[in-house]
Amino acid sequence: MYTTLISAPELMALQQSAARLMVFDCSFDLMNPALGEEQYRSAHIPGSVYASLDEALSDPGVVDPDGTWHPHPNAASGGRHPLPSREKFAMWLCSVGFANDMQAVVYDRNGANYCGRLWWMLKWAGHEAVAVLDGGLQAWQAASGAVTDRDEPAHFQSNFAPGPALRTLATTQQVLQSLGQSGQTLIDARAPARYRGEVEPLDPVAGHIPGALNRPFSQNIDAQGRFKRAAQLRQEFEDLLAGRDPAGVVHQCGSGVSAVPNLLAMEIAGLGPTALYAGSWSEWCADPKRPVEKG
Repeated sequence: MYTTLISAPELMALQQSAARLMVFDCSFDLMNPALGEEQYRSAHIPGSVYASLDEALSDPGVVDPDGTWHPHPNAASGGRHPLPSREKFAMWLCSVGFANDMQAVVYDRNGANYCGRLWWMLKWAGHEAVAVLDGGLQAWQAASGAVTDRDEPAHFQSNFAPGPALRTLATTQQVLQSLGQSGQTLIDARAPARYRGEVEPLDPVAGHIPGALNRPFSQNIDAQGRFKRAAQLRQEFEDLLAGRDPAGVVHQCGSGVSAVPNLLAMEIAGLGPTALYAGSWSEWCADPKRPVEKG
């Protein structure tokens, strides 16, 4: 069972064995939402299933006849990419043929920014056997892994049953209630200029949640596009936390997606599991009564 990272050679060996396996391509682009699927169709690991951030890994919400969008009342979080309920997510897994006895491998071509979302969601749905392909599609191709542009055949419906959640989902209310207390340490994965509130390309308010520390998610990746070694990640997070208890960490970003590489990196470093505030800044700043910090 692979539960954090899997290398390209390890995935190749797994494919050649009799293991029950499903590979997911989670490539995406926030500024061009159609691009990820186009990239998948042009080149993907043979047999892999496309998992769209907008359609499979978020709740699309409800659109009124006048075009007004509302979050779905059963969504598990708010923000720009609301988490679907665990039951709705399980229905999607069933529709693509994923079953409880399978090893899941997730990848993208975006520095693990988007595939981490599916890794975390499977853990949240009670599925332990899920790993991120370290280095993504680029590492796969560098290891002479095959890619294809073929249309993949549809899978038979499966019967995936969610189990007890293996990772913690933090709500806005929980984050607000613990704000400023020693038992909670927020880590914001956005770029420094967004964290400081100097620019805000996606959300209506600039700034960050008061007291949050900043660690851009890209800092977990080395020059070869893979996660840094465990010892280096551990040292970097311990330096960031400066004596704060790792168990109290809550990860966030803009919409709960790019926070996951930080969460995964802490697990690789032996400092996890930790919590995810999936609503993140986009849900937090939607209410003007919640405090905002800049700088």
